[in-house]
Amino acid sequence: MAHELPPLPYPYTALEPHIDETTLHVHHDKHHAAYVNNLNAALDKHPELSTKSLEELLRNLNAVPDDIRTAVRRNAGQTYNHTMYWQVMAPGAGGPPKGAIAEVIKASFGDFETFKTKFSQAAVGQFGSGWGWLSRDQAGKFAIEATSNEGCPLMEGKWPVLVVDVWEHAYYLKYQNRRPDYLQAWWNLVNWDEVNRRLK
Repeated sequence: MAHELPPLPYPYTALEPHIDETTLHVHHDKHHAAYVNNLNAALDKHPELSTKSLEELLRNLNAVPDDIRTAVRRNAGQTYNHTMYWQVMAPGAGGPPKGAIAEVIKASFGDFETFKTKFSQAAVGQFGSGWGWLSRDQAGKFAIEATSNEGCPLMEGKWPVLVVDVWEHAYYLKYQNRRPDYLQAWWNLVNWDEVNRRLK
């Protein structure tokens, strides 16, 4: 079965004033859609992969045939990352974490402000296009990291819990080159309920 572009989990205007309607239309309807279409085009060459989920493809890229491996890595990575990015944001969200993620942050980073600062620094400091992550490794340790381009913790056997997109198309229409301003605004949208769901 072909992979599909999931609809946004909220209206295009729902994240304003932090992320504007025009950016969401371009980002979701153009960029994200193109990654899904390109992934399907690559997988069409190997129908035996048609039942694989994004997670299965990304966790075992070495099993993907050589002739499409780069295309699958790029486009499955971008498709997964964007889908998660939309889900970990919500209108009227943000604020201090609650539930299990609050305990994880306290145990791993001391307090929310320290975590927020380190996470923002990793995302802002990502050279060029990429992503900021909170992920958990197989030993259960949580870490903040940044990846370039389509990089995703799944590719390294980790499990992503929180993500922010720092490709320029995520923020440039509203914030131009002011990535730190975008990160500051983004914290008003973090959907801690979804983050807690991912912790399970």
